[in-house]
Amino acid sequence: MRSSTFLAVASASSAWCALFSFDNLPANAADFLKAPVAERRQVLPGVSTYVERRQEGNWTVGQSVKTTSGPVTGHAGTTVANVSEYLGIPFAQPPVGDLRFAAPVAFNGTAAINASSFGASCPVAESASSYNITTATLAEANISSSGLEALSYSANPGPWDESCLFLNVWTKPQVGATKKPVMVWIYGGGFTTGSSTVPIYNGASLAEEQDVVVVSLNYRLSIFGFPGNPAGPNNVGLLDQRLAVEWVRDNIAAFGGDPTKITIFGQSAGSASVDFYSYAWASDPIAAGFIAESGNVFGWGLPGSKADGVSAWYEVSELMGCGNSTNSTAAAVQTCMRSKDYQEILNIIPTSLATGGILGLFLPTVDDTVVFSNYTGRKAADVPLLIGNNDYEGGLWRTTFALEGIILSDDFWNAFNLIGFTCPTGVRANASHAQSTPTWRYRYFGEWENLAISTEASSYHGAEIPILFNTQPANSTSEELNFAKYMRGAWATFARDPQKGLNSYGTGWPTYDPAYSTLIRLAYNGSTGTNLASAYDYDWYCVNVNISNVDVASYLTLPNFDPDEPPTGISTQTATGPAGVSATSSLTSTSTGSAPSSSTTKSSGSSRLGMSIGGIIVVALVSISI
Repeated sequence: MRSSTFLAVASASSAWCALFSFDNLPANAADFLKAPVAERRQVLPGVSTYVERRQEGNWTVGQSVKTTSGPVTGHAGTTVANVSEYLGIPFAQPPVGDLRFAAPVAFNGTAAINASSFGASCPVAESASSYNITTATLAEANISSSGLEALSYSANPGPWDESCLFLNVWTKPQVGATKKPVMVWIYGGGFTTGSSTVPIYNGASLAEEQDVVVVSLNYRLSIFGFPGNPAGPNNVGLLDQRLAVEWVRDNIAAFGGDPTKITIFGQSAGSASVDFYSYAWASDPIAAGFIAESGNVFGWGLPGSKADGVSAWYEVSELMGCGNSTNSTAAAVQTCMRSKDYQEILNIIPTSLATGGILGLFLPTVDDTVVFSNYTGRKAADVPLLIGNNDYEGGLWRTTFALEGIILSDDFWNAFNLIGFTCPTGVRANASHAQSTPTWRYRYFGEWENLAISTEASSYHGAEIPILFNTQPANSTSEELNFAKYMRGAWATFARDPQKGLNSYGTGWPTYDPAYSTLIRLAYNGSTGTNLASAYDYDWYCVNVNISNVDVASYLTLPNFDPDEPPTGISTQTATGPAGVSATSSLTSTSTGSAPSSSTTKSSGSSRLGMSIGGIIVVALVSISI
């Protein structure tokens, strides 16, 4: 490394040159490189730039690189040999002891790191799933054996441990001086399950094909990520994500990445996390672009209320023998909870807490610092946004319900898709457009035989993920492969130039304007390329949906199936929609078979069917743990 060599990009203006002086640079160049961009610009006035140290010589697969975590040695990718794979890099100190339920603390080390395997996944509750899967039940649910396999694609292989704040990097060896765009992935799972170790999130193929640097990260979940603890911060899972992005900013150049071209992208709860981030750090986003897939701050059941979070915290603390708000202090309860075994805490969470309020009660909660109570009057970071959702998100839950013998009407699922995904996506895209931020909006229609989970699932929640990472099964059709490469190219093009790259991608993606046909329909009828439609075609009913209401009691709810009396035959249930949604106020549900038994000690966790892909664990609302 030539640590004393700095490259500054600027105009040839003599006036600027008069302002610039190497005398202003810190004596320690490493400190300068790690400083926030705003501080660098104070040293280099009048210029929008980044400063980096250049490597001499050739880059090699898996080469050792210096990071703030210590020197890291990678290896050839397990799926793509010409990609360097760096797994299990710690970006934060283990969140144990006094750091449990606390904001993350950066990991700084000097010891060599052999990044040969994933770090542990953050703890999730043991699954209470009890699917009795037979040929008959699969047939009744219209699920083939290949559909059952597709449901397992997001299964988390483990292991799990509280020391879980790791990230992973995939990159091809750099050629020349040009740095690559960086894509930072945040997984979904309803803030209760999920992990960067899930095989369909492997970034090697995306990095190889599109020549980008792919990063994935872990963050704390459930009560450990969103505790509701009145003695500490409530949204430490979101703070984990921010610290990981700061690590990327400070270290990614050593992997060949451009720290000024970081795009954060995610799906479901990961997508909502991206959006929470865009509002929380609006003045210092670090990222140059955001991609939100099927989730945002206006999503169904988000955010949680502080009062509900505190109540849930104390209910668990009392069950753990740590007292509550009436017989102990907040600090004493926290100290006691920090002394308990993490698995014992997870397993004692009552189902009512894990499933209440649509997403459960341990989720991003209003603190007016990281998560806010009202987003309709707040501006996000002025950073380009690519946002969208799938055409039939509810297909995922419709399929898992069918496995339990519970059949709900088409009307119910249409309302679910509208209130849960289409309307929040439209509102968020419109807000971005209103503040003149470059915005693109898509709707994904892909239905591929080798990714179908049932005959009724259609373009279900999460169906695009294997397409995006090129981790779909080998028996893909040529049409699927062509589209998949096109979609990956679009995401990478956005990352390379978030401001206007998509405008010239393929036949051109128009920036989103709700007044014109600028909604991009992806894989529409299986086609590759842009198929434009008016947002009104999908949003026309959203004027009746009050997505800004954080009172979950006013949202669409599932029929109340009594686990002690299994529903049979046809029953008409009243489902509550947001104020003014009269068209969805009466939904018909048809229930067959036996309802699952209720669990009083288990919370919804990662099922053996791999439902970590799900962002809204709606199944849990009827006491089905998935």
